[in-house]
Amino acid sequence: MKRRDFLKAASVGTAAAAAVASPAIAQSMPELKWRCTSSFPKSLDTIYGGAEVFAKAVAEATDNKFQIQVFAAGEIVPGLAAADAVQSGTVEMCHTASYYYFGKDPTFAFGTSVPFGLNSRMNNAWLTNGGGGELLNEFYKKFNIYGIPAGNTGCQMGGWFRKEIKTVQDLQGLKFRIGGFGGTVLQKLGVVPQQIAGGDIYPALEKGTIDAAEWVGPYDDEKLGFYKIAPYYYYPGWWEGGSTLHNFFNIDKWNALTPAYKSIVRSACALANEWMMAKYDVVNPAALRRLVAGGAKLSPFSPAILEASFKATNDVYAEMSTKFPDTFKKVHDHMVAFRGDQYLWWSVAEYQNDSFMIRALRRT
Repeated sequence: MKRRDFLKAASVGTAAAAAVASPAIAQSMPELKWRCTSSFPKSLDTIYGGAEVFAKAVAEATDNKFQIQVFAAGEIVPGLAAADAVQSGTVEMCHTASYYYFGKDPTFAFGTSVPFGLNSRMNNAWLTNGGGGELLNEFYKKFNIYGIPAGNTGCQMGGWFRKEIKTVQDLQGLKFRIGGFGGTVLQKLGVVPQQIAGGDIYPALEKGTIDAAEWVGPYDDEKLGFYKIAPYYYYPGWWEGGSTLHNFFNIDKWNALTPAYKSIVRSACALANEWMMAKYDVVNPAALRRLVAGGAKLSPFSPAILEASFKATNDVYAEMSTKFPDTFKKVHDHMVAFRGDQYLWWSVAEYQNDSFMIRALRRT
């Protein structure tokens, strides 16, 4: 074969190979541009930041072929309407707290946290390996949603109050900003619950529309400035022992993703989940010190309030299980069984170790 003919043949062969290979590559890594609406303002850099960490990881893993733009609460829809936007297909996904949609069906609460439920590690275990995630996605499917955990705040604080709360009677008539299932429980103790998005809490507290407010913990609470108006800071937030944030995806958009993209999205969600828990654990201690130094009056809820709250919680669980036997009861019974095993284990190792360390460090 002449040199000119050889080069011509080689050129044709290379072009043919490229023609075969390119569609396969393009098919496995298509270019996508999604919008993610957050339920949180940008000023709350940790809880909002989880969505940014997720989106950045997806872009990097796909060489920017899969881009997800994150929008703060109010930029596309209000924070408490994020899941509605996903359900209707207005946006492809959102980063939110499942229990914000408690009004649609109380089963939504289990996706975030329920009173006297699971701590952050238990919640993570239940949702990822304990069967809770599968149960919830079976439920979410009815709302055109697929959910993956993408953040956790850890155990939250009990909130900021204008006046001291010493007894159960002090809760009577209290207008309290609290989300999800916790508000339903506190209603039984005389509280008037108010569900208000994060960015709107301070004005409501300042105007006296509400008497108290809970959000997450010291780091976010300091940013929101609650201590300037309501100095009494209580703990623990027994209604949120380990609150999970979710990425909710429009189920049709999720199902249309390639297996590779689904795997990348799951990995990015896991990264955001780990990042958020670690970030809060880093920033909360210093924020708590600053708040107390600035005049916050830190106190635990009294044993009487906790006992009354625990009883009210179990009463509400029984009522909701009767009203929603195919959804709420199914998920509740599964979570309760898991909780029993978890606390049995924690009482042996984790709790004993942590309790000793807390006592020992206080003596040094």
